[in-house]
Amino acid sequence: MELAGKRVLVMGMGKSGLAMLRLIREQGGTPTACDSKPLAELESVSAQIVSLSSGYLTQAEAAETTAAGFDLVTISPGVPADLPMLEAARGAGIPVVGEVELASAYLRGPVLAITGTNGKTTTTSLAGHLLKSAGIPAQVGGNIGTPVCDMIATSADDRWNVLELSSFQLETTVGFRADIAVCLNVTPDHLDRHRTMENYIAQKRRLFETQTPGGHAVLNAGDPIVASFAGVSPAAPHFFSLSAASAASADAPCEMELRGDDIVYRGEKLFGRSAIPLAGLHNVENVMAASLAALLAGAPPAAAAQGISSFPGVEHRLEFVRRLNGVLWYNDSKATNVDAALKAIASFQQPLWIILGGKDKNSDYRPLADALQGKVRKALLIGDATGLIASQISPAVPSVACETISGAVDYAFRHARMGDLVLLAPACASFDQFQGYEHRGRVFKTLVEGLSKEDGR
Repeated sequence: MELAGKRVLVMGMGKSGLAMLRLIREQGGTPTACDSKPLAELESVSAQIVSLSSGYLTQAEAAETTAAGFDLVTISPGVPADLPMLEAARGAGIPVVGEVELASAYLRGPVLAITGTNGKTTTTSLAGHLLKSAGIPAQVGGNIGTPVCDMIATSADDRWNVLELSSFQLETTVGFRADIAVCLNVTPDHLDRHRTMENYIAQKRRLFETQTPGGHAVLNAGDPIVASFAGVSPAAPHFFSLSAASAASADAPCEMELRGDDIVYRGEKLFGRSAIPLAGLHNVENVMAASLAALLAGAPPAAAAQGISSFPGVEHRLEFVRRLNGVLWYNDSKATNVDAALKAIASFQQPLWIILGGKDKNSDYRPLADALQGKVRKALLIGDATGLIASQISPAVPSVACETISGAVDYAFRHARMGDLVLLAPACASFDQFQGYEHRGRVFKTLVEGLSKEDGR
């Protein structure tokens, strides 16, 4: 994608937007920054915007000038790809691409891309860790940490780019290709953005449709939607599964599966489940996916097995915070949808106090009632979705409206008993009260770490 001499509108001034501004300027283009907010309200990044761009437009202003003023429009993942102004730009013959697509023209080295509704960050981090542990050059980014545009300078022909990719990033890909593509699972999420489950599935499927015959597609045989992606990918399919029964329905032999307490690769034990330093059966799936991808990328089986035991885990994913007065506190702020919350709940046997709520994503919370009934002391509800969640889990699950995460922590601290477990697994987005799930998780941890044995007792 030639950027030299091009006038480019860059929409969305988060990390990805700033990274696109840098790339466009470095490649000789003329970027104009754009966001839904006036520049004065973007205080934390306004200086960077001014230094990197040739000008600034609000989204409303850009809507009036797009067709006449720009050669290319690039959008950050948080910008819906079907905005009327973007449809108008396409109609005028102006290409509209996302950050991943923009970066792919300049990124050197092979790509290992990981998607799925849940588990992406853990699996991406682990895959990068396994490659590095095996002595294979790799860098990690995408939806986790570093935008793809900012990975270009450190990319190399012999260095793997391990990318976490969301449905928001995938919906604008055209020429992007993954040498190894991984999908963990597909369950309802982001329906406020994609509107239908069919549209959401289609965005995940794009990762496999754009592959080439020399690539590899790593798929969960236990998820029918994911397993079906083998039929659209020109790449060779490779299946992993928690059970031989689910693998039997796949279109190719299952290469990695759980047999008893052993992770088996092509019929041989790779490592025992006890070697996995992560809680929950869903993390066994994540480990199998990352291991299979790393092996396909050239990691020796022994090195992959050794790398599993040294993986430190990921912040905000079933992260142990502390034990206080015999009560365990866990942070799973990344559980931003119902399926993720269900997996977190299934990871523990102790009586639970669960913190639920935040910004609703057009989700159905009724499955939480079955999972929590008889297991939860009380659901502590926060944020905009409080009333909706309460209506869908009652009367099976007792709940209390705590409004804020501070109120929920205080309530749990005053009522939890020795042997109980307090779990932040909100099943919602965080943007009603926080900047993101990371911000929510860190606030939770700060509150929990600030509790003392004497307070409230």
